[in-house]
Amino acid sequence: MRILVSNDDGYFAPGISVLADALARWAEVTVVAPERDRSGSSNSLTLDRPLTVRRAPNGYMFVNGTPTDCVHLAVTGLLDELPDIVVSGINHGANMGDDTIYSGTVAAATEGFLLGIPSVAISLVAEGGGHFETAARVACDLVRRFSAHPLNQPVLLNINVPDATYEALRGTAVTRLGKRHKAEPVVKSTTPRGEVVYWVGAAGGAQDAGEGTDFHAAARGMVSITPLQVDLTRYSQMQTVNDWLGMM
Repeated sequence: MRILVSNDDGYFAPGISVLADALARWAEVTVVAPERDRSGSSNSLTLDRPLTVRRAPNGYMFVNGTPTDCVHLAVTGLLDELPDIVVSGINHGANMGDDTIYSGTVAAATEGFLLGIPSVAISLVAEGGGHFETAARVACDLVRRFSAHPLNQPVLLNINVPDATYEALRGTAVTRLGKRHKAEPVVKSTTPRGEVVYWVGAAGGAQDAGEGTDFHAAARGMVSITPLQVDLTRYSQMQTVNDWLGMM
């Protein structure tokens, strides 16, 4: 089985090393990841300049672009053979609820999905150092399951793993995305040169964390698996907008 591994934390991040090493024990793994931390880059493609691909001493390839760039380059020309699956991660921190809109980890998997390849984004629900090996073992379990029993339709999965030992996990739940409160206000400060600068505020806390959500599962020590789609059309509002336009 051929696996393309990417992330948004950069090719040097501990999460991607643990993931790639675990998958490489039983599959052919290629790593193509950003040259630096590109967290929060979402699905952006670099179109205003050429991109370079370099190889690190450990064999990983790294790109001076976004996570989406990495997967796009790999699938559309960099690799001699297409991967059977794309695995993005292990992200250092959760990607639940509204996080998925901004996440570079999810974006890398989404690009694989858009290019016709089953794709998985995996994140560790941790603030500090964490049990990356647990998330890697979960990833291996799921990819092996996919290898033995492929789904008969395109798939994009967002997986969040509690920061605990593998033995302490309390099972797996198929979930929907929850929702966060609006983000905290920007943090304003002044540089030593007197220039006013702004830091984007922290993400809001969970607003919709009820039963069935990714927040609910992770808080109870369960691995959350959310199937995602790319179609953003709000079908329930199409007639409303059509009627509204008819009033003009």
